[in-house]
Amino acid sequence: MDAQGRGRADNVDPADQWVLNPRTGEYELRLSPSAPQSAVPGPRRSARRAGDATDSSAADGGAGTARRRTAAPGREVPPQRRRRPAPEETAPGRRGRRPEKKKSKGKKALLWAGGSTAFVVLVAGVGGYAYLKHLEGNVSTTDVGNAGSSSFKKDEAFNILIIGTDKRTGVGNEGYGDAGSVGHADTTILLHVAKDRSNATALSIPRDLIVDIPDCETTQEDGTKTVVPGEQDVRFNRSLGEGGRNAGCTMRTVKEATGIQPNHFMMADFNAVKTLTTAVDGVTVCVEHAVNDKKSKLELPAGESVVKGEDALAFVRTRHAFGNEGDLDRIKVQQQFLGSLMRKMSSSDTLTSPTKLVKLAEAATKALTVDEPIGNVGTLKDIALELKKVPTKNITFLTVPVKDNPAEKVKATVVPLETEAPQVFDMIRNDISFTEVKQKEKKEAAAVAARLKGEKSDPSEVRVRVLNGGAPSGSAGQELTYLQTEAGVTKSENAGNADAEVARTTLEYAPDQAAQARALAEILGLSGAAMKPGESATNAQGLPTMTLTLGKDFKGAGVKLNAKSIETPDLPKTTADQKQCAS
Repeated sequence: MDAQGRGRADNVDPADQWVLNPRTGEYELRLSPSAPQSAVPGPRRSARRAGDATDSSAADGGAGTARRRTAAPGREVPPQRRRRPAPEETAPGRRGRRPEKKKSKGKKALLWAGGSTAFVVLVAGVGGYAYLKHLEGNVSTTDVGNAGSSSFKKDEAFNILIIGTDKRTGVGNEGYGDAGSVGHADTTILLHVAKDRSNATALSIPRDLIVDIPDCETTQEDGTKTVVPGEQDVRFNRSLGEGGRNAGCTMRTVKEATGIQPNHFMMADFNAVKTLTTAVDGVTVCVEHAVNDKKSKLELPAGESVVKGEDALAFVRTRHAFGNEGDLDRIKVQQQFLGSLMRKMSSSDTLTSPTKLVKLAEAATKALTVDEPIGNVGTLKDIALELKKVPTKNITFLTVPVKDNPAEKVKATVVPLETEAPQVFDMIRNDISFTEVKQKEKKEAAAVAARLKGEKSDPSEVRVRVLNGGAPSGSAGQELTYLQTEAGVTKSENAGNADAEVARTTLEYAPDQAAQARALAEILGLSGAAMKPGESATNAQGLPTMTLTLGKDFKGAGVKLNAKSIETPDLPKTTADQKQCAS
């Protein structure tokens, strides 16, 4: 009989049969003492020894009943303490403790959800292997070819494209507007998770954003591959569904429009909102004014309300109840909703209810389609554990900065703002947080101070070659002129273009060139991150020289580069821990 069957037969919660191994961080199966132990991984229990201060087996009331402790002669029974994970090995001469029958609710919650509440579609977490294999069977996968990554890397920053499709599949969804929709990219969020897991950014991409959709290879139902031709200057939502475009086409479109490479995707339909909110017994939302939207059938009083099922779907779909009744205002409401759902997921009310967590895992996986490399139990678990590390206060929601499309008389579509949008894209590409930028600047300033501490060469003794690695054309020559005529760095030369473009300007120098590097860093205002100890190059005279590579952050000859070289745009944004009322 398997673990799940044994739990049901003995009226034991299956969650009680899994225990956290503190050495591996994984949950392992621990069958009840009455069950055979030979096939169970984990610590072996010591044989019962004479002289142990325990009740007799007859007083236990049968196998599996919690034993009551009695005091050994001359000792008192200490007060009951909070349960801790069992050690890997039993100390010599001592009897291994029998796991308590009644586990803390928090431990059950961690079993079934893996402690992961960072994002709704990853609620499955770390449970029993058999159960997670069952959840894996709920998940649909799509072959996106080379549109994403071939595997999930736990030690790197990663980008997951979360797509909400408007396809009217599922019970009760046929009546929502366009019943024949092929499933466009109705709601799209690019979730960037930082390499150090200290923060994440959820960037909403408006469905009416004008983009170029590239050619896209897709796999048909019969297994054959075909290329769907691209289109220029069309709505972003057409990157999915039309012409047989799959999620890989949407991933390619995001890369084309933002320069950010999505590693994986997760796609959900209308049922996701209904089933997920029902599984947690509703999500708290807030509206400044009473809502009575005849089109979405949303009726809410002013102030806070709890919505689930059809009401929750109506809340995230309505456009006529908030702002100027457009999609951009609806995006704000959806972000507020997701923040509230995240808070509900991480609340004790949810985490202490195994029933809710199981329902949530079932709902999420049944409503989910992912790319093939992450469509297995192990990888979904790994993603869940990585997302678990991100504090909700450092999950930033914002939208691609846009303006009305100037090519249209009737304003129906939008285009990126020329300055702000590239800044947002650069910050995400360079793994810069929207909530911790000041802290990062302080760290970089400290790094600069540490690296600049020490002797500096005279500018006339500094040898450096200048490469253009993504700056505007002619920048290397202009910077060279500044260095030679105004900064006194006469032993500098133009080395042309770099082999590849870089986001940030860097200075590479050998250990014996540290004094020269300090002098040049002071002249140029280089950040600690820009200074790269490495190898020396050779200049035109055959002498060792440093290498200055001008990146996309280069602002012009003579303009100092510092920690603020990629500026933080002043944009409307919220974090997942903030409570707001839709207006």
